[in-house]
Amino acid sequence: MSIPPAQARLSAIASHISSASAPSSSSGGVTAVSSISSPPPPPTTFHGYISHAPFNPPESGLQWGPFTPKKWTEYDVDIAITHCGICGSDLHTLRQGWGGTKYPVVVGHEIIGHAVRVGSVVSSLPHPIAVGDRVGVGAQAFSCHNNTNCDECSTSQQNHCRFSVDTYNGTYPADLGRSYGGYATHVRVDARFVFGIPATLPSELAAPLLCAGVTVFSPLKKIFSHHSTGSNSKKAIAIIGIGGLGHLGILLAKAMGYSRVIALSRNEDKRADALRLGADEYYPTSENSDPKASSWSKTLARSVDGIVCTVSSSRIPLRAYLRLLKVGGSFVMVGVPDGGEMPPVSAFQLVGGGISVGGSAIGSPDEVRECLQFCAEKGVGSWVSTWPMREAERAVLEMEGGRARYRLVLVNEDGIGKQAV
Repeated sequence: MSIPPAQARLSAIASHISSASAPSSSSGGVTAVSSISSPPPPPTTFHGYISHAPFNPPESGLQWGPFTPKKWTEYDVDIAITHCGICGSDLHTLRQGWGGTKYPVVVGHEIIGHAVRVGSVVSSLPHPIAVGDRVGVGAQAFSCHNNTNCDECSTSQQNHCRFSVDTYNGTYPADLGRSYGGYATHVRVDARFVFGIPATLPSELAAPLLCAGVTVFSPLKKIFSHHSTGSNSKKAIAIIGIGGLGHLGILLAKAMGYSRVIALSRNEDKRADALRLGADEYYPTSENSDPKASSWSKTLARSVDGIVCTVSSSRIPLRAYLRLLKVGGSFVMVGVPDGGEMPPVSAFQLVGGGISVGGSAIGSPDEVRECLQFCAEKGVGSWVSTWPMREAERAVLEMEGGRARYRLVLVNEDGIGKQAV
């Protein structure tokens, strides 16, 4: 079966996006800002959904109100937000599952919008941004950028910089203030972590790529590059967990050219979706869901080059998963459970199969750009439902209840952005 051109595929995906509430246009009803002739003074106040304490379902604890963005620097870009994806990281942070939540907090780091103010230095950067550009922001807002003394920044691994600041719940150096995310009218971010969005990517499809997309794109690309199945170039990958991350993992793995994509989830309820996404095989891993499920690790033993685990659970059957790896294979953890605990690893498994167990954190700025361009060229788009920004509280509870299929995207509609300044 021939694959339709990338733009046709993206248009088809966009036309079938479901709206959980009132229908929203792909631009979220936000007035275009490309006609702005000169930037306004930097606003001192933004508005967004603020959490002041750990949320306790069925109450979200989010309250609309003003907050003060970081202090302006000439490296910064102010963005009028049109779209923001809801990420699992948002929920971990809201309930303080990863510890250290600095309330008040505004979450959201899959942000799409238009640049409305640009610092004077930005035009001289390798990837300049101009007023009116449609841009995006992912999970990182700052790194030290010290190419002399920082091994990470000097080798394009800014996502591992020791002085990294997250897009929300972070504190900038030099008394610049706090970082606040995208459940809001505006966001202020260092331009080196602001990304132009390819023209062919609809905003609601591009938003999830800025965190979920690059989080699986990065390890999938590395596994594909470094692992082989002998004399030929065929690669096999297993994706564990079919959710916001996992469904993109399947889509991206197929687009990259993996010859065999195996989806694993706890029970049968996502089989049909996994196969529609492009998985070649599906296995439920809970013995309670299928009498034959207990045999999956034997059936798949030493059959995959890599595993990307998107599940945020400390109770995964890790030893069974590691049996699936070929000699020299890699298990990469991208899901992070509350508390960060993982099951024990057997040293016998590691040395016996020459396998490696590691992790991957989002992606570098270069990888974010590469992911966006790759998805635009290949026609990869997340399965999303759009929600009006004013219904962020309901949408967060929908996500917490595990009912997202598979990404929820908040859309700023006419009126809400007028409360920005």
